[in-house]
Amino acid sequence: MEMKRSLASAIMGASLLTLVACGAESASSEETMEDPNALSVEEIEEKAQAEGEVNSVGMPDTWANWGETWEELGEKYGLEHVDTDMSSAEEISKMETEGENATADIGDVGISFGPIAEEKEITLPYKTTYWDEIPDWAKDDDGDWIVGYQGTIAFATDTEQVEDVPMSWQDLLEGDYTVSIGDVQTGTQDQMAVLAAALAFGGDETDLQPGLDFFAELAEQGRLSTAGNHNVAGMEKGEMEVGIMWDFNGLGQANEVDPERFEVTIPAEGSVISGYATIINKHAKNPHAAMLTREYILSDEGQINLAKGFARPIRDDVELPEEVEEIMVPEAQYENAVPIEDNDAWEETAKQLPRQWQSEVLVHVQ
Repeated sequence: MEMKRSLASAIMGASLLTLVACGAESASSEETMEDPNALSVEEIEEKAQAEGEVNSVGMPDTWANWGETWEELGEKYGLEHVDTDMSSAEEISKMETEGENATADIGDVGISFGPIAEEKEITLPYKTTYWDEIPDWAKDDDGDWIVGYQGTIAFATDTEQVEDVPMSWQDLLEGDYTVSIGDVQTGTQDQMAVLAAALAFGGDETDLQPGLDFFAELAEQGRLSTAGNHNVAGMEKGEMEVGIMWDFNGLGQANEVDPERFEVTIPAEGSVISGYATIINKHAKNPHAAMLTREYILSDEGQINLAKGFARPIRDDVELPEEVEEIMVPEAQYENAVPIEDNDAWEETAKQLPRQWQSEVLVHVQ
């Protein structure tokens, strides 16, 4: 399960009331399901307030500062909120299984799961007014999924246990400490760690073998932990020496434990930039509240909220407050970090990864 952690505080900004969604100026509630972009934001807001609530999956308060976003949606629009935390795969399974008996309105999934949700025809497309400001790699053509924030695979090091902080993948191989990773078979973060290692050693979205070989070597050395201890609890107890995770998770969890004790670094040879995308349930009981939530997430205020949880905004034109910029990993470390170039290829490769991880890496874990 992808447990979700971050910071909380408040920066309020301009209202969404003046924005106009893509498409025609108005539409009936029935027509909205055929063309969600046919409503203006004012109309979406009015209908969302009538619904009065939004129910999410995989968007808990402590992950990427979602808590502050939910608070502000409540304050500005009167929306009540409940979240059920779960992995990307579980979110999609829940929406597909429940069908018209939906209990979830919106979810937050790893980018590789966005196309899967679309393929299963469980998504409601909504582009938002920020459509043109979202990079092509971070959105579906129709708005079935849109990345709200980006992360880069990083190392989080407990400096009380590790004297030489690793700055590269090669450093990890040559170290004498245990390297922790989560469940590659189900978790987006952990699958991306394999891709990041593959990119660093000459692989790509279609060839994960260099990454699998890297982790297999760590496992053969007896230095790979798959115990899932690269979280706040494990970090507090000293169970994690070096963990591989999203930069925003490393920073957020370190902040909860002791920011002076942990150092978060981006591997020098290369890493992968990816993101988490919102998917709106096709059968949502509160579709307009879900649409308004996505609109707000991509607004300046919403993007800043995510950054306060250490997640880098997907919109490059958002100016972060100085105190928020200062809590991030230095920009210079991202020189060799790149986004996925071929989402379709990665989608197919990711489907094979759980089996490969089991047969090529887990068999060597001591």
